[in-house]
Amino acid sequence: MDLHLTGQTALITGASKGIGLGIAQCFAGEGCDLRLVARSGELLEREAEAIRTATGVDVRTLVLDLSDEGSRQRMMEAWPDIDVLVNNAGDIPGGSIDDVDDAAWRAGWDLKVFGYISLTRYYLARMKEKHQGAIINVIGAAGERPLAQYIAGSMANSGLMSMTMALGAESPDYGVRVIGVNPGPIATDRIIKLTRGWAESRLGDADRYEELLATSPFGRAGEVDEVASTVVFLASRRSGYTSGTIVTIDGGWANRPTG
Repeated sequence: MDLHLTGQTALITGASKGIGLGIAQCFAGEGCDLRLVARSGELLEREAEAIRTATGVDVRTLVLDLSDEGSRQRMMEAWPDIDVLVNNAGDIPGGSIDDVDDAAWRAGWDLKVFGYISLTRYYLARMKEKHQGAIINVIGAAGERPLAQYIAGSMANSGLMSMTMALGAESPDYGVRVIGVNPGPIATDRIIKLTRGWAESRLGDADRYEELLATSPFGRAGEVDEVASTVVFLASRRSGYTSGTIVTIDGGWANRPTG
C-alpha cells in the first residue's frame, strides 16, 4: 500500500530508541525524510546513519533536552517547516503519589506535557498557514485507565488526550489533523523499567517483572512495530479523515476487568 509519504518530512522526538526509533524507521521505509531529536547524541547519530544507509532518505539530527524551553526553541528555529510532527519524547517516573516528589514530577511533566504543548502550539500554527499537516501525539494507555502506581504519568496522559481531542476537532477547519496514539505495555527498555518498579511494590521482587508482563493481553507486551506502523498510517493520506481521536494499541488492556 502506497502511503504517499515519499518526499515529506517528519519530525520525531525521543527518536534514539524504543517507539520513537521504530516510528523513524517506519517513516523512512515509506520514503519520508526525517528530523530526529533525542538527548542521547551518540546513540541518535548511530541510528540515524543506519537509517540513511538502509533507505537513502535525508536524515538530520539534533541532540537536545526538550524539557528545556530554550532547547525547544532552538529546534523549532532549525526546522520550522515540516509535514508531520510526532511528539514522543517522555520519561515520567513511575510510582505512587508518595513515591514521586515534586522535583521528579515537574521534570517529567516539563519534558512530556509542556514539551508536547510547546511543539504542538508552534507547528500547528505553521501547518495552519500551509493548510496541511499532521500532528501525532504518542501518549499512553494509562490516560484511559489511570493507575495509582503511575500517578504522574496517568495524569499527564489524561491531559494530553484532552488536548489532542480538543485541537483535533478544530484543526480540520485549517486542513490539519491532530491525533493521539495510546500504546499499552510495549516491549521497550522503559516499560521494563516501569514494570520492574511495579514488581517490586506488588511482589516484593523487581526481578519478577516478567510475571506481570505475562498477564498482559495475548500473554505478552506489544511490539514497537505494532505502534510504529499505526502512527505512520495515521500520518498518511490513507487516514486523511482521522482527527481529534485517540487510537489505543494495548490489546484491550484499558477495558479489561481489574483484579
